[in-house]
Amino acid sequence: MARYLCIHGHFYQPPRENPWLESVEHQESAYPFHDWNERITAECYGPNANSRILDEEGYITRIVSNYSWISFNFGPTLLAWMERSRPDVYQAILRADADSRRHFSGHGSALAQAYNHSILPLCNERDRRTQIRWGIRDFEHRFGRAPEGIWLPETAADTPTLEALADAGLAFTILAPHQAAEVRPPGRKEWRDVRGARIDPRRGYFTRLPSGRSIALFFYDGPVSQAVAFEQLLSNGDKFRDRLLGTFDDRDGPQLVHIATDGETYGHHHRHGDMALAYALRTIEADPRVELTNYGEFLERFPPDHEVRIVERSSWSCSHGVERWRRHCGCNTGGRPEWNQEWRAPLRHALESLRDRLVELYEQYAPPMLRAPWDARDDYVELILDRCDAALAGFLERHAQPEILGDGHEAERTTALKLLEMQRHAQLMFTSCAWFFDELSGIETVQVLGYAGRAIQLAAEIAMINVETPFLRQLSLAHSNLVEQGDGAQIYNMYVVPQAVDLSRLVAHYAVSSLFSDYSERARVHAYLVDQIDAHYKSLGRSKLAVGKVRVVSEVTRDHQVLSFGILHMGDHNLSGGVREFQGEAEYEQMCEEVLGAFSRADMPEALRLLDKHFLELTYSLRSLFRDEQRRVLDLIVGTAMTDAEGLSGRLYEAHSPLLRYLATLDFPLPPPLERLADFVLNTTLRRELGRRELDFSRIRTLLEEADGVGIELDRVGMGYALQQALESAMEQWAERPEQLGRLRKLRRTAELAHSLPFEIDLSVVQNHYFRALENELPRFSEQADRGDPVAIEWRDEFRALGLALRMRA
Repeated sequence: MARYLCIHGHFYQPPRENPWLESVEHQESAYPFHDWNERITAECYGPNANSRILDEEGYITRIVSNYSWISFNFGPTLLAWMERSRPDVYQAILRADADSRRHFSGHGSALAQAYNHSILPLCNERDRRTQIRWGIRDFEHRFGRAPEGIWLPETAADTPTLEALADAGLAFTILAPHQAAEVRPPGRKEWRDVRGARIDPRRGYFTRLPSGRSIALFFYDGPVSQAVAFEQLLSNGDKFRDRLLGTFDDRDGPQLVHIATDGETYGHHHRHGDMALAYALRTIEADPRVELTNYGEFLERFPPDHEVRIVERSSWSCSHGVERWRRHCGCNTGGRPEWNQEWRAPLRHALESLRDRLVELYEQYAPPMLRAPWDARDDYVELILDRCDAALAGFLERHAQPEILGDGHEAERTTALKLLEMQRHAQLMFTSCAWFFDELSGIETVQVLGYAGRAIQLAAEIAMINVETPFLRQLSLAHSNLVEQGDGAQIYNMYVVPQAVDLSRLVAHYAVSSLFSDYSERARVHAYLVDQIDAHYKSLGRSKLAVGKVRVVSEVTRDHQVLSFGILHMGDHNLSGGVREFQGEAEYEQMCEEVLGAFSRADMPEALRLLDKHFLELTYSLRSLFRDEQRRVLDLIVGTAMTDAEGLSGRLYEAHSPLLRYLATLDFPLPPPLERLADFVLNTTLRRELGRRELDFSRIRTLLEEADGVGIELDRVGMGYALQQALESAMEQWAERPEQLGRLRKLRRTAELAHSLPFEIDLSVVQNHYFRALENELPRFSEQADRGDPVAIEWRDEFRALGLALRMRA
């Protein structure tokens, strides 16, 4: 009996970048992390690249990559973020695909994915083609090979979609068992009805397409996949393995047991799910009765001979086909049964109408700039992947009309890029997550409205036309379940309009931020480059003044402008300023002379009046800062007030702490004002101590005992995250010079502190470093220790003690 097993993980997050800045801003709901990408990477994507295998006593004995032994796909937009923000995890994923080719007869385990997770059966033919082509090209760019198969967003499929896959040269895709309609075994004329998930998932199938082509289809095991995702099967690695192996039957021929779930199941949805997966893979690999494989290898060994027809416009997460992404079908996450999703239909209608209007503008304005506009759009993924000057020149050489390539045609080339960007955002605004969840004002839906807003802005810049008003009119027909959120148009105005950025606002951010940061003459501000032409910075007491002129360039569209700015900060949150297009040297020098003169005389009202005169209106303040920088600057501004508050509160607490401890021993509830005082002082002080470069272990333990003594609830999540960062910092310092015994000793003490505290701490980064040192450094020092070197002996003892604190065998 030839038994094969394959586990597929669909690893995906919706694109979260601010559509104007091309970077992910702070998301409070991801606390204590910066954003959800960062959090889920820490909980899932990173752990699956470095998963732990434990011994009977719970100590780590091996760290392995799950990716190299499973089938997987990553969303292209997620990998783009990961390449910038977590290159260590990104590179581990690429290495895993290379390793899998050695495991599986030259077939890599990574699959492509349609670019930004649009529901392909709901796309028009042109957009469907672009989604697939962008997904394939992104895959080739990253993995260095052509993909054999592709993951369809939500496994949503119909015959035109499968035709598009076959046309793109893809060999297979994966579907849910209930997406199969009929099966015909080889040599038979009659079809057998298998609707209702009655298909045998333990073999591959093929479907004939109207074009005469065919494509292979794999239908995953539904019950086992469901158990992994929703029934706690990952709570035990043995149970997981046994359930997988118990799915085989006694047939003589080859059979493939395979499952497919969201990859986030392994660590994010189910804590330590990656470890259950690693354990199951290890034990299955050692079992001579079964062989791990991936779809490409199995397809080569056993080409399918059973023909299948699919249920048209079906998907894995909507029992009504693909209705979840266009109407209130009844499918939702189940958290708020009193809510409805009637907003889905008008949202899609508004976006489709906007898309169609943008198509009209593209076809009107692109031909004078681009020789074949839609071919240029399909190839635009090359610039999304690499926006350097050489890549841009190559793209324009391939697609631009010859007359706009020469000198003096920068404006036309910028217009061409704006047209293509308009189309990119028209693609992104159909990301499926906008419809998946229950509420119109959710972050996923607001995100796609942001893409719509950016496309609308670009349309206005290209054609001087208002497409926003009709869009909002249609969007207003979508109603939130939350009274305070109103309708779609109100949500757009509340959340999208304040995000919008033009070159003036970008310079306003730069100018305000420059009062609190030291910028170089050329600074990168998100997706823009700012060249400082001239600048004057003055301080007087708590007041600061910045006046200057800069040249700002969009790295995306190459739009550029020279602007002047003037910003006056009079302490705390009192900040006002203006930005305008550069009006010439004479006007600029006059503005500088007058404003700087008033400021040097400490005449702040006059300085404000002059700024207002020269910039026509002072429209910028601390609100002009983008979210991350705004948080940083406000932390600086609030810092002084917090220091004063901490000092006063600390003295007050010290005066009354004996009474609070006494009341706690009597189990007497603390008076609310005193309880809040203790909560503020102890949490603030502990957080500050954990953030120090050199930890005072005795002081930290004393504060913890104090909090326990008076019954104060600590911010365990925040404290654990702060201690985790301290531990990672100590590990990085030691890893730079592992022979430094003092650094190793400090690291060991920090790890022992972390082990002893009642905080949940993610030790994975530190453990990964330790495991590498276990393989690379320990043998060298052990050899010296065995020869009697006293320093090496102490180093080895410290290293082993560190391992115990990290729950690792050395």
